[in-house]
Amino acid sequence: MSPTLLLAKAHYPVTSLGPGTRAGIWVQGCTLHCPGCLSRDTWESDPGKAVPIEAVLGWLASLDGPVDGVTISGGEPFQQVEAVSALIRGIRTWRESPRRETIPLDILVYSGYVYSRLSRAAETREILDMCDAVITGPYVDRLNPGGRHPQSGSLLWRGSANQRVVPLSPLGRARYGALEDDAAMTEEEAGPRVQVSVDEGPEGRRVYYIGIPRRGDMGHLTTALERAGVRAGDVSWRP
Repeated sequence: MSPTLLLAKAHYPVTSLGPGTRAGIWVQGCTLHCPGCLSRDTWESDPGKAVPIEAVLGWLASLDGPVDGVTISGGEPFQQVEAVSALIRGIRTWRESPRRETIPLDILVYSGYVYSRLSRAAETREILDMCDAVITGPYVDRLNPGGRHPQSGSLLWRGSANQRVVPLSPLGRARYGALEDDAAMTEEEAGPRVQVSVDEGPEGRRVYYIGIPRRGDMGHLTTALERAGVRAGDVSWRP
């Protein structure tokens, strides 16, 4: 029987978590609980969020626009090793299908664990071997000063300066090697830091912010909305 994935959200298009136009998959469940995390709503390992891997792959295959890559975040993907391994194997099979467009598609995974830990264990190393790049390390709020950090170069696609961009394949090195080598890349070259998604569901309208804002950006946004008469209500980045 194929494993199920605890899924927080799947969204297309994503333009703020990796190069190009991407499909985003957020897993549900994380025990790391980094202070300042903007995705507290993905912490709980809610069994009600379980979906078959085939359903996620079917959604991916149904997308009718260009897909330059798939970004898997969360939550913590490496706390669902069996399901995420199956998911990535399915993505790799799909991207090699002759029916797919010929756009090179990379697989990027975010993790709050440091790379040295992920590379030591056989089960997590198997996931690394299937990815094109990973962005690893816990979010540290004081190391998210916004834009650039004096000792880290570009913070594009990273939440804090301690996080590490690790290319793992030739395609990964072509797309993410500039960040690993601390080359100059402007935000205009990489796309927006944050995008907005509005979903209509049984509980009403929900607004999602996708990406990695600078420290303080969400508080400033909430204040600006309230001054304009728009109340944010419950938000994922507050305890």
